[in-house]
Amino acid sequence: MKKTNLLHARITTGSFEEFIKEMMMLGQKRISSTVFVANVHMTIESKIDRHFRRLFNQADIVTPDGKPLCAALNFLYGVKQERVSGMDLMPLLLEEAAKKDVSVYFYGSTADILDRIRQKCAELYPSLKIAGMHSPPFRKLSEDEEQVIVDNINESGAGMVLVALGCPKQEKWISSMKGRISSVMVGLGGAFPVFAGAQKRAPKWMQEASLEWLYRFIQEPRRLFKRYFVTNSLFLYLIFKEKARLVFMKKLSEKSLSLPKVEELV
Repeated sequence: MKKTNLLHARITTGSFEEFIKEMMMLGQKRISSTVFVANVHMTIESKIDRHFRRLFNQADIVTPDGKPLCAALNFLYGVKQERVSGMDLMPLLLEEAAKKDVSVYFYGSTADILDRIRQKCAELYPSLKIAGMHSPPFRKLSEDEEQVIVDNINESGAGMVLVALGCPKQEKWISSMKGRISSVMVGLGGAFPVFAGAQKRAPKWMQEASLEWLYRFIQEPRRLFKRYFVTNSLFLYLIFKEKARLVFMKKLSEKSLSLPKVEELV
């Protein structure tokens, strides 16, 4: 799929249907591939962390999660892009996986959330094949422990691995598993507890008004204060700075084109 540069980050663009189709193709063929679901926080993280920026821009697919990224693409470059959020993506991927007989492995979150997901999948997608579920400990795994997980996922026959470890941990894990796990790996983070029913999602009108971040902040103010008020402010600063640069470059170009050529002055 096509990618568009947004500041320092490369964002995949296309319709929601194209994203689903591409991921399902990768899952059906069990192609080891990486999918990042990028919001403002992740984009700023890639600006600050050079190593993470490299992983970000090497990802096979980077969906524009969050209205601000879509608005920025339009504001800076006139690219009309719809939002492809993890919370919308997860149920649609599971629905398509059930239809196309692609087995799914869930990695991350807590044992309780995974149990709830299993129950909800049984209700909504009875034909879905769950290849496995694993909630890893909150510590760095040894090489042997990591290899056991890789072997388990590959032996399960999973075509798709949905990952929820939190940003940027999940993206770093996904990147480290490319070429080792024969599945399309999708970092969904906060979509797990919402899908499981452990957390509520913002009302539709707040989603449409780019206020979903505010709804989440009200739910977890301490954890999300820095993410939303520091990173969002930095994102806006960088966007307007880039807009000013583009306007200046355009005027400079127009001015140079309006100057008489050397041969006209002779």
